[in-house]
Amino acid sequence: MSADSGVRTKVRWPEAAADYEELRVVSGPRSGVTIAIAVHSTALGPALGGARMWHYESPADGIEDALRLARAMTYKAAAAGLLLGGGKGVICTPTPERPKGELRRAILLDFGDTVASLGGKYVTAEDVGTGSADMAVIAERTSHVVGLPGERGGSGDPSPVTARGVLASLRACLEHRFGDPSLKGVRVCVVGAGHVGSRLARLLAGGGAEVTLSDVDPSRRALAEEIGAAWVEPADAILTDCDVLAPCALGGVIGATTVDRLRCEIVCGSANNVLVDDRLAVDLARRGIVYAPDFIANAGGLINVYAELHRLDRQGVTALVDHIGATIGLVLDAAERRGTTPLAEAQSLALQRLRAAAAAA
Repeated sequence: MSADSGVRTKVRWPEAAADYEELRVVSGPRSGVTIAIAVHSTALGPALGGARMWHYESPADGIEDALRLARAMTYKAAAAGLLLGGGKGVICTPTPERPKGELRRAILLDFGDTVASLGGKYVTAEDVGTGSADMAVIAERTSHVVGLPGERGGSGDPSPVTARGVLASLRACLEHRFGDPSLKGVRVCVVGAGHVGSRLARLLAGGGAEVTLSDVDPSRRALAEEIGAAWVEPADAILTDCDVLAPCALGGVIGATTVDRLRCEIVCGSANNVLVDDRLAVDLARRGIVYAPDFIANAGGLINVYAELHRLDRQGVTALVDHIGATIGLVLDAAERRGTTPLAEAQSLALQRLRAAAAAA
């Protein structure tokens, strides 16, 4: 795959995106970087999804990531009962180093132009590699952006809300597995101590859990010391002996070679697409491991920016986020009752809402 130049060029690859509404790939005229925006569905509303700034081995890998994540956003919004569709923006940085200064500004302006070219079909927000300050730069080129800094009238950093939703999900999993939602004495390994993972670790420690922390950035070890958590090296984190494994960094951490080696009772975290392949949900169920589908568990961040779009107050946001735990409980119970997997039940829930929207259109 090669990127087209110019922000007004639309590119479609039916083999990769047959059931997507749109895939737009450009080479930024200011920055020269490859930008991909995938719109999976607008059946329930505009496709909202973050702007991921990451270094990929090839632009094709970045495009594939955008497609995969956009589909997950459709399910996430539908399962959460939000009037939003699913999309994702990916910015393929030229090197692993975080772009800074004028290059970063050029990249963000190019991305803003690409968002604008979709005419409101896609609304962007922050994601891995971007933050609220970046959204302010993007907003110079398009109004279809949320997650702006608070001083700009936006909702700001969504990670505290995301962490709250993951905690509600984790409690629902504990209730389902052990009959008790209490955190006291529960051994939780948080893999990834970024914006969400660090907040989740604090909440867990504050609730009496025995936390183990891991991150590729060794400076995050200071957080472990601060909250009294153990530290494990990234290479060993996924296979840590614990009650709850909480992946909170990039996805794809549970694959065919790791699923049978997991030493946990529950998998519940904030990372998107934790499973390399959806079929691995069957393997988790076979082993008796409770799995909280990530697109439900991490919906708090989406709810936060949804509130910005729809002018919801904090009370409305809190109610929606706390309901995430009830939704997780619903899919866990349905999976047990029907002999399926929580992932299959979560996808079924989302598809029911999408079909209802299509029928009403």
